Order: sequence, then C-alpha cells, then structure tokens
Amino acid sequence: MGLFQLLMKKKELIPLVTFISFAAVGASSFAVYSLQKSDVIIDRKRNPEPWESVDPTVPQKLVTINQQWKPIEELQKVRKATK
Repeated sequence: MGLFQLLMKKKELIPLVTFISFAAVGASSFAVYSLQKSDVIIDRKRNPEPWESVDPTVPQKLVTINQQWKPIEELQKVRKATK
C-alpha cells in the first residue's frame, strides 16, 4: 500500500503529513543555507588551517577579538541608585 493510498484511506493523516513534510523541507533548506555561508568552513583540502586567515577587526560569531567594552550609562545609574 502506497503513501497516497494510505492518505486516501485515512484522511485524518493528511494535515499531519503536510506539517511534518513542511518542517523537514524547512530544516533541510536551513542546513544547506548554513553550510553555504562564509562563516562555516567545511573544506579541509583548500583551507586546512582556517584560523590563520581570521581578520581580528571583523566580529566573529562566538569569539570577538579586541572588542571594546563600554559601560552603559543607564546601567551605571541603576547601580549607583541601588547601592
């Protein structure tokens, strides 16, 4: 019995199959999109040591090198008021 025959026999499964297939297509398309971004490196043959080509002035996703921290004025006012 094929999938379409089963769906025609039990029509209450049609919304379930529709939502599950929509979620599967969305998840797989996001995975393909994520692999094509420039931040993701999966090519070991052409770039075996990718950390050597990192520009320290460009913010990275997980680690930012030489980030300048500035205090937030509103937070400083709240800290002074609560002390």
